[in-house]
Parts: sequence; structure tokens; C-alpha cells
Amino acid sequence: MKQVDGEKMLAGFGDAMKDVRGRLTPDSPMDRVTWFRAGGLAELMFQPHDVEDLATFLKALPEEIPLTVVGVGSNLLVRDGGIKGVVLRLSAKGFGDVELAGENRIRAGAICPDKNIAAMALDQGIGGFAFYYGIPGSIGGAIRMNAGANGMETRDRLVEVEAIDRSGNRLTLSNADMHYTYRHSAPPEGLIFTHGIFEGFTDDKSRIRADMDAVRHHRETVQPVKEKTGGSTFKNPEGHSAWKLIDEAGCRGLQIGGAQMSPLHCNFMINIGHATGYDLENLGETVRQRVHEHSGVLLEWEIKRVGQFMPGYGVREFKPE
Repeated sequence: MKQVDGEKMLAGFGDAMKDVRGRLTPDSPMDRVTWFRAGGLAELMFQPHDVEDLATFLKALPEEIPLTVVGVGSNLLVRDGGIKGVVLRLSAKGFGDVELAGENRIRAGAICPDKNIAAMALDQGIGGFAFYYGIPGSIGGAIRMNAGANGMETRDRLVEVEAIDRSGNRLTLSNADMHYTYRHSAPPEGLIFTHGIFEGFTDDKSRIRADMDAVRHHRETVQPVKEKTGGSTFKNPEGHSAWKLIDEAGCRGLQIGGAQMSPLHCNFMINIGHATGYDLENLGETVRQRVHEHSGVLLEWEIKRVGQFMPGYGVREFKPE
């Protein structure tokens, strides 16, 4: 059942988008974007050519139309009813660059894969970025969620963020402006990150390479990297490891429909066949309930869930009584 109608929206713009150079695609399948390979349609997807094109589009976009920003789709769960309004997906050509920005500094586009900034740092002998080698996804998502691994977080390396607001105005935020906490940031609402500038320190290339090899070995050994997954499903509660709580609650390998908590790493949810967005979210909420019943700890989603449910297939968020 079709839940969105992007052709009608696109026609309604008339000449308002005549100066836009990027790609506008109505009724775009999100299961081709998300790493889960599940989800409904984006009513209208826009892929800007570059920063200037993005600003042009935003200035022409009516305020009442919802805007959802996605990266490479690594930690994204799209519901089966699709996403109303415009889905903004930054292009690799316009936002995937990575370059030196001064001594021990690197500037990376929001769609640049995390591992690419680690590779650049290795080439230039800049320490402090090996942790990015093991994080799936892109720099924009890392900036937004303060992505981290191996005792290091994005806020430890970030200097400033280049962004555009909903009206198409360009601005720069400092590290402090991001108000980082664990796996969370709190910048002004409605901002779209386009680039980030990061700073490391001079280090020996052999030591950097050894750190990256250790990160890669750990990831390939304990994480289901070859599966259709969204990475870590839940944040680690203070004083706990999410995977241990899930395991102790008997949820390792738990399956609902085509969705399963990975037997290899039970904080990774995977699509083992043709899982729907409903299967995935229902599994996640079931795990949250069982973990709370077993340990009293309420897990918080790390994966971003967007879109609308299909009629009759809503998933109720678990809330302790």
C-alpha cells in the first residue's frame, strides 16, 4: 500500500525549484538506502549537488514541508509507511571530501565515511583517529551522535562544524556549541551538518597502523560486519554494557519475523532475510521490555527510527509502569 505521493509534491513546487541543480526523486525506496535494507518510500528525496545547491533548495522549500536528513543509512531504521515530506541525502560528490586543514587538522564532508578520515590521518602521521576505522557510517552521523569506540569519542577530536539552517543560511559551530554528552549532541534544532574540522596530534605511522589493525581485528572478530545491520542497537547505560544486559535477559539470537539480535554480538540487530521495518522495531522494543523485566535497566535506542507505520502495524514503545 502506497503511503506517500512524491509526484504530487514535486508538481506542487512549480517553478520554485528551477535553480536547483541536484536530483529530486519522488517516491524513493528507502530500503535501497538503509543498511538494514528495509523500510518504505521517501515521499521526495533530494540529493544536492554541493553546499550552494543545498542552500538554494532550502530557501525555496516551504516551511510547512517536513525535512528528514539521512546520511549513508548505517544507523537508520525506516518504518514501512515511508517518510512524509523531503528526505535529504547528501551526495558523495558534494559532501564526501576529506582534506588537510592545517597542522594535524582534517576537514571532512558530512557524507565522508568514518574510515576515510582514519585513513587520511594514517597517511599524514596524525594520531587520534584510529577509532573511526571501526565505526560504520559517515562523519555527519558521527558529529550528530558523538560516535565513538575504543575509549575515544567524536567530541575528543572535533574543532568545529560547518552547517546550514532550515532557511538556507550557512553558519559555524564550535565544539562547545554542540553540547556533547555520551552518544548525544544538542546543537540548535534544524541544522544540517555539511563539514567538520578535526584535530589530532603528530604520531608515528607504525603506531597509528597498529592501532587501526587492532580496531579492525576487534570489529571483524566480534561484530556481524557482513550482515544487514545498523550497528549498535542500544546505547550503553551508565555502569553497564548493553550487550551483557541483552544476553543475560536471554535475547541473544532472539528473532521476530526476519529480524534477529545477532548471535555473534547481541547488541547488533540484523536482517536475516526480508525483515520489515515493523519486524526490526518490534524486536527492539521486545528486547527493551525483557531487559527491563530482568535487570530493571531501561535501554535507550542508539539507532534512529523515522517515518510512519503502516496501518495496523504500529509498534508501541515500551514504557515501564
